[in-house]
This record gives sequence, C-alpha cells and structure tokens, in this order.
Amino acid sequence: MSSSANITSMKKVVQQLRFEASINRVKVSQAAADLQQFCIQNAHQDPLLTGVSSSTNPFRTQKVCSFL
Repeated sequence: MSSSANITSMKKVVQQLRFEASINRVKVSQAAADLQQFCIQNAHQDPLLTGVSSSTNPFRTQKVCSFL
C-alpha cells in the first residue's frame, strides 16, 4: 500500500471518528423511561393488549355456507 493511499484511508477514518463523536447520545435510563412512557400512552391502540374485534379480524375462521 502506498503512503498516499494510506494517508487517504487514515483521513477517512479520522473523518468517520469525528462524525461519530459529534452524535448526541441519550442515556439508557432516559431512553428506557421514554420507551415506557410511549408504551403506556399507546397501549389502548395495541391489538396485542386490547384484542381484535371479530368483525374486523381478517384471520377469523370463515363461516361455511351450505345449501340444503
């Protein structure tokens, strides 16, 4: 590897590290609290918690229509 290619790759590494260092970080405890608050606020819309009404459930068992 030539020295100019090595310098170019090192400049890219330094640029990437500067970019990553400039990203604002959130503490894990704050992120967990925000996630918990979001889940509580949207619990009434969650079909896993509230269930799905049988009239709007696309996976319900189909009724068989039979003619006698």
